[in-house]
Amino acid sequence: MKRILLRSGKSPYDVVSVEEALHRDVIATNSGNLIFSDAAHKILETPDTEVVSNGMPSNASAAARINDEYDAFVIPLANAFRPSFESSLKRMTRLISKLKIPVVVLGVGAQAGVGYDPDRLKSIEPTVREFCAAVLERSASIGVRGEFTEQYLKSMGFNDVEIIGCPSLFLYGDQLQVHKKALELTPESRIAINGSHSAVRAQGLDRIITRTHERYPYLRFVGQNLSDARQLHWRDLSDPNAAVTAMPTHPDHPMFGEDKVRVYVDPITWIDDLRSFDFSFGSRIHGNIAALLAGTPATVLCGDSRTLELCRYFEIPHVRLDQAVKDLDSADPAKLYAEADFGGLVGGHRERFERFTGFLDRNGLQNTFTHGDGGAAFEERMRALAFPAGIRPWNETDLASLTSRFGWLHSRIEELSLDNVKLKKDLARAGARTAKTVVAPPPAASVYRRARRAVGRPIRRALGTGQ
Repeated sequence: MKRILLRSGKSPYDVVSVEEALHRDVIATNSGNLIFSDAAHKILETPDTEVVSNGMPSNASAAARINDEYDAFVIPLANAFRPSFESSLKRMTRLISKLKIPVVVLGVGAQAGVGYDPDRLKSIEPTVREFCAAVLERSASIGVRGEFTEQYLKSMGFNDVEIIGCPSLFLYGDQLQVHKKALELTPESRIAINGSHSAVRAQGLDRIITRTHERYPYLRFVGQNLSDARQLHWRDLSDPNAAVTAMPTHPDHPMFGEDKVRVYVDPITWIDDLRSFDFSFGSRIHGNIAALLAGTPATVLCGDSRTLELCRYFEIPHVRLDQAVKDLDSADPAKLYAEADFGGLVGGHRERFERFTGFLDRNGLQNTFTHGDGGAAFEERMRALAFPAGIRPWNETDLASLTSRFGWLHSRIEELSLDNVKLKKDLARAGARTAKTVVAPPPAASVYRRARRAVGRPIRRALGTGQ
């Protein structure tokens, strides 16, 4: 049997508690990553192929083991060609350079503004060149998200580049059905909105969120960042993103107190929940792809090249975020819904899927829709598992959830204590002079302290011992 190592935060089959998911960061800082990695896992899993998640690390020291145990290394990527990802790209390049097996990149993208100006990427060009050269020595071509990334790589002399979009929209193969459930949206409609901290802080998305919240009582915000999830579950405000109080995931935001915010650590629950909504919109591409996979109409507010090129390739309804902020009426959900046309998205899906599977064929990879059961076994196995529900805001009235939170913290403290004892013994055996001064509380201990501070007020109120 062929074995594929897949770059992903976790296997789709791994069921982990919310606490553990946040502690381990299985979403790799953004839950949108799991949508395309889970889709890639399903697509590549056939009767003759086993797919194994690598958990995200890209350590060059693991190259020998990977060469021995796997037949290919598949790397689904999003906006990897950006300055803030350069160190990760370098680590991947060091690993890839030591691999003797095929290495296939699925849907990588370059991040710039909506004007497609690559000047901001000049500083990372040498790193991108080294990465692409290493990949192309081990594959037939590189799969990119859209037109901008294709142009960007070809300008550097890389011609073996194919536009394949993102694996996420091929979760169900050549099938994609998106229908409007109602003729128009009303204040009674269920609407999901999404967005990033940068879109709120620097691009004015908060104005759209506020206006929509005032007009649509059944609005729900869906966050994606690890910091969003920690704010909801632990009320943890230690991340720099906590400075953005206009984000609905912040405890000071009115939507937080109204229980109108969610973050998901598993795509299956995310997509399932969105099936009951009438419309989704916002600046998060995978937040809206989750809705489309659920059959729910969605419109993307594009604030950069990574969202714009995917929308253009897949023909997803979209408008520019800067224009929507200037004219708030144009960003009203009812107007976006009325103007959204899904003919191109649905009508062209089969052709795009065939282009995607052709890319896989040329790179020696089978897919379940052509060489397997169409993902039936995958879906059956997933439906048999009990995944945690979406993370809800931890409000002061939600005392019932204290048991699970403190149960997890207690178990972590026990683990840390055992680790601390072992560390002291190891240092003593090694003759370390500073063994007596080692306290060794790992970072997770600070999570406990932050959580204890966060829950102190609701506990005191519940016990009637003070404010």
